[in-house]
Amino acid sequence: MTAGGRAAGLLAGIGRTPLVELDTAALGLPPREAARVRIFAKLEARNPGGSVKDRPVARMLQEAIAAGVLRPGDPGGRRLLDSSSGNAGIAYAMLGAALGVPVTLVVPGNASRERLERIRAHGAELILTDPVEGYDFALREAQRLAAAHPDRYFHCDQYGNAGNWRSHHDGTGAEILAEVTAATGAPPDAFVSGIGTGGTLTGVGRRLRASRRDTFILAVIPEAFPGIEGLKPLGAPGDIVPAILDEALIDERLVVTSEEAADMCLRLAAQGLFTGPSSGANVHAALHAAGRRGVRTVATLLCDTGERYLSTGMWARTAVRAGDATAT
Repeated sequence: MTAGGRAAGLLAGIGRTPLVELDTAALGLPPREAARVRIFAKLEARNPGGSVKDRPVARMLQEAIAAGVLRPGDPGGRRLLDSSSGNAGIAYAMLGAALGVPVTLVVPGNASRERLERIRAHGAELILTDPVEGYDFALREAQRLAAAHPDRYFHCDQYGNAGNWRSHHDGTGAEILAEVTAATGAPPDAFVSGIGTGGTLTGVGRRLRASRRDTFILAVIPEAFPGIEGLKPLGAPGDIVPAILDEALIDERLVVTSEEAADMCLRLAAQGLFTGPSSGANVHAALHAAGRRGVRTVATLLCDTGERYLSTGMWARTAVRAGDATAT
C-alpha cells in the first residue's frame, strides 16, 4: 500500500465533527439568560488525532506535498519542522507517519505527558524547550533551526501558513454556519475562540462574518502564568502575534485563568463532555458572550479530550473543588 493509501482513511476522517448543544443552566448561566441563550460547540476530539489541530495540519501537509517541498518516502527529502504546544504536534506526527514524511517538532517541556508520548509513538523527533520560556521560545527555536539547516528542514510554520486559517474557513466555519443555522434558523450571533496560532479565530470568524456582518467575536486570552495549554498569551510587550491572526475580527478579549478553565471542565464533565483546559476556557468565555444584549446563540469549540491531561493533576484538583472526598 502506498503512503497516500495509508493516509486516505485518516484524511477522510478529519472534520465534519458533531455539533453539541450545552446545558447553559447547568454551566452556570442565571435562569433568565439560560432560558433565552443557546450555546453550541463542535466536538473536535472526534478527529482521528483527537483535536481540532488535525484540520489545519492536514491541509498544510497536503499543500506542501502538492507544491513539491515535501516528498513522501524520499530518503533525500527534507523533514517537516514546526513548533507546537502538543496537539498540532500529534497531528503532524500522525499524518507524517501515514504519509511517509519525517517530522521534527519543537515543543515546550511542560506539554502534558500524554501529548509527548503520543508524538513519540508515531516516530516523530522531539526537541523540548525550557517550559519557563513559553511558546514563543519554541517558535523562535524552530525558526532558528529552519534558517540554519534549510536543506534539512521544511518549516511548515503553522503560525504563518495561510493553509491553517483556510482550513477553518472552508471546513470548521462552514460546518458551524450550516449546523447552527439548521438548529436555530439563523447563523450564530457570537463566536468564541481561544488563540493558539490564530487560525481557528481567523478562519471561522471570516466565514461567519461573510454570512452575517455583525457576528460578535470574542477572543479568549490565557493568564500569562501558569497559562492554559494550547492558548497563547498575547498581552505582554514582546509576545509574538501570529502572522495569520486577523485582529480586526476581534470585538472583545477576555482573560481566563487556569482555575476558571479547570472549573468549567468539571462542569462539562458532569454533562458527559470530557475536555481539555482550552475547551473549558472557551465555554467559560461563551457564558460571558451569552450575557451580551442581543446574543441568543453562541458557537465555540471543544478542542480536544480531557484524557490528554490526566498526568497534569488537573482532574484531581477539580475533583477536590467539587468536594470529592476520594480525590488525592
